[in-house]
Amino acid sequence: MEVKKKLVALGRADVAIIGAGVVGCALARRLTLDGASVIVLEKAADVLDGASKGNSAILHTGFDAPSGSLEQDCIAQGYKEYLETCETLGLPVLRSGALVLAWSQEQLDELPKLIEKAHKNGVTDVSALTKSQILKREPYLSNNVVGGFEVPGEFLIDPWASAHAYLLQAMANGAVLYRDTEVVAGQYDGQQWRLETNAGSVCAAQIINCAGLYGDIVEQRLIGECPFTVTPRKGQFVVFDKSAAALASSIILPVPTKTTKGIVVCRTIFGNLLVGPTAENQESRTDSSTISDMLAHLREKGIEMIPNLEECEVTAAYAGLRPATEFQDYQIRRIEGKNYTCVGGIRSTGLSAALGIARHVAGLIAPDEFSFQAIEDPIIPAPDRLSNYHPRDWEEPDNGGIVCHCELVTRREIEQVLNGPLPPSTLQGLKRRTRVCMGRCQGFYCTGELVKLTAGRFNLPMGLGHDDQ
Repeated sequence: MEVKKKLVALGRADVAIIGAGVVGCALARRLTLDGASVIVLEKAADVLDGASKGNSAILHTGFDAPSGSLEQDCIAQGYKEYLETCETLGLPVLRSGALVLAWSQEQLDELPKLIEKAHKNGVTDVSALTKSQILKREPYLSNNVVGGFEVPGEFLIDPWASAHAYLLQAMANGAVLYRDTEVVAGQYDGQQWRLETNAGSVCAAQIINCAGLYGDIVEQRLIGECPFTVTPRKGQFVVFDKSAAALASSIILPVPTKTTKGIVVCRTIFGNLLVGPTAENQESRTDSSTISDMLAHLREKGIEMIPNLEECEVTAAYAGLRPATEFQDYQIRRIEGKNYTCVGGIRSTGLSAALGIARHVAGLIAPDEFSFQAIEDPIIPAPDRLSNYHPRDWEEPDNGGIVCHCELVTRREIEQVLNGPLPPSTLQGLKRRTRVCMGRCQGFYCTGELVKLTAGRFNLPMGLGHDDQ
């Protein structure tokens, strides 16, 4: 449990947020700054351990979102707020722009409708490009491209530092986080909720269900029924070595379908180049394993688009699970008379929409019921600095030396995270805070030193069979 400043007496709060993915973290920040006492309940040992741990890390404009949908509105608002606040929060953005490319006549015929949709969604700088214009901009692309259009406003961002920054600011200004805390039942007495968890009971005037992959299960436990069913949709990615990043300056997007945005090729803000994701529905809500045949397929698709990738090594692979439902739009609604709000069905656009979703949900809740006044001058903690395209700690003096040479992670960075207000309980959590062990050698050289640095810190020590692979 982490308790910061404005303690919530006897585990009672204005708002209890169930789930510490990127949307839950954004909501914790928004409501804390609005004056609410906030408790965040996360069933995993570390935050961002569900759908939020694996994505393509793109800040989308929402140009291709369903026009007039709640998703489209939240993406637009989240995109705007991210760019307005990223400098204040110290979060990196890398303007790269995107190219939506057609590789067949059938796809080419779809482009005018997509451009029209983008303009309808308020993304008015989208414009068509000829084949020659595309190849001039991206000379390493295959000559098989037949046309496309540009979306200049798409950015590359750090998906983990963003969410951690939201939660760290919430905690610095009074929010309370409980990890390893699963909500198993709850009752509403007409004035407040009493949530039963595996770690004890929590009372709150309002509940917000941000449980992601478990959103329908949580709603069943609290309300007794749920109008949607989560079907986990696996998205696998391959990550090419940092040398491959020079082969694509823009985000390369396919013509999307009703099911998926398709396979993307883009740099990461960490200096690599990724290809993915796939879109595979499955029953398991925890199986984020990768499949060798699918990874080989992704590599081949990347080479089809950028032939020079054949000479580049794949250094990592990962998979994320998206909480898809039977509905195309987000499942966000408030149940009047129960002080309960569901934030469900937030699929691949959750990172871009998180701040917009938080603002939308905050508008559904009456702020006059909060215990405190809105914070006028909030504390802003220092963010994690993981971007290869922005200043890093290894460039500064007295950093204790580099521990992870592949990703240039310093001893000072690791120690600051381990001794900070949100210390990771697992190696995976430490990876998301520092990028340690995520480089070319996948921890081969730095694991020994990490065993010493993390001694007594993790739920299960490194080397004893947990997630240290």
